Amino acid sequence: MKERIVGQAVLWGIVVMASAFLTGCLSPRAPEGPVHTYRLDRGERAVEQNPAGKKREAQGTLLVNMPRAESGFESPRMVYLSRPFELSYYATNQWADTPARMLVTLLVQSLEQSGTWRTVVPVPTSVKGDYRLDSQGLVLQQEFMQQPSHVRLAVRLQLVALGEQKVVGTKWFEFLEPAASEDAYGGVLAANRAVEHLLDQVTVWVSSCIGDGALSHC
Repeated sequence: MKERIVGQAVLWGIVVMASAFLTGCLSPRAPEGPVHTYRLDRGERAVEQNPAGKKREAQGTLLVNMPRAESGFESPRMVYLSRPFELSYYATNQWADTPARMLVTLLVQSLEQSGTWRTVVPVPTSVKGDYRLDSQGLVLQQEFMQQPSHVRLAVRLQLVALGEQKVVGTKWFEFLEPAASEDAYGGVLAANRAVEHLLDQVTVWVSSCIGDGALSHC
């Protein structure tokens, strides 16, 4: 009986150790190396002043809301797709902050440097604005369904005239940039190129919406 009890204890110990080993190997949280953290940035290229192509007096105050991300894109985790509709996340690569938080900072900088506005302020703020720029449906993902892989950046923007409580214009922006390498860093470089295109086009679009201080259809 004693030998039987000892044998069962040994067997149970082996089972527990094997289970722990397998759990460690298969756990998605098991580290495979150092975590790499990246920023979204437009690089060192300066923003073109008065991108609409002519000198004019700076307009009023523009408030910029933080973009609302699509489900699955609200965290700093870097998203990739290896098949349609299935979101996956890099284990050891991440953004320095959520894409929405990084993007609102870049939008404010780009719009402020354009010379179109007297003041550009991120929301929330106690400052009273003349216009507000809203963003929603933000998506930033690396797609491996083709070679080379591509990064998709998409967002819907809406410009609101606060005095009239009127939507001046709404536009969907989407960019698809090829990655230089089939890894997270290749995706980071492509994402930053896409962000640069987005900032340039948004700056021009917003400027065209207000014309010379008068609202226009855009």
